[in-house]
Amino acid sequence: MTSRDAGDQAWVLEPILQVPHVVAAVLLTRDGLVTGYTEALSQASAERVAAITSTVQGACRAAAAAFADADRAEVRQVVVESDHGYVLIVPTVHGTCVAAYGDGEVRLDLLAHRVHSQVARLGEKAMAAATRGADGGTPA
Repeated sequence: MTSRDAGDQAWVLEPILQVPHVVAAVLLTRDGLVTGYTEALSQASAERVAAITSTVQGACRAAAAAFADADRAEVRQVVVESDHGYVLIVPTVHGTCVAAYGDGEVRLDLLAHRVHSQVARLGEKAMAAATRGADGGTPA
C-alpha cells in the first residue's frame, strides 16, 4: 500500500500503513479537504472520509467543551470502535488531521503510537519550514 499524494505532506501516511492490519489512512485539513490518502481508498471515498472526519472532530470538540462547561475544547484524539475495526482521528497543531482505519485485528496501541508519532513529525517539519526566511534560507 502506498499513499496517493494530493499534497506535500502525504508522506506522513506511509509509516502508518506499516502497522499490521491498518487498512487505510487519510490526511485532511480541519475543514475536511483531502491532502493525501492511501491507495486502499478511491478519491471519492477519501473525500467522504475527510468530510465525515471533520464533522466528527467538530462534534467531539463541542461535546468536550460542554462536558467541561467551557467555551471551547481541543481534541487530542478520537477513537471509534465498530464491529469492523477502529478509526483513529488525530488533529495536528497546524490545522490538518490524520485519520486511520484498522480492521478488528489491529493493535490500537500500536496504531495510536504510530499516528501520534507521524503527527509529531509533521509538526516538526512545519515548524522547520516556518523558521526559514522569505528567500528560502534560514533567518539570521
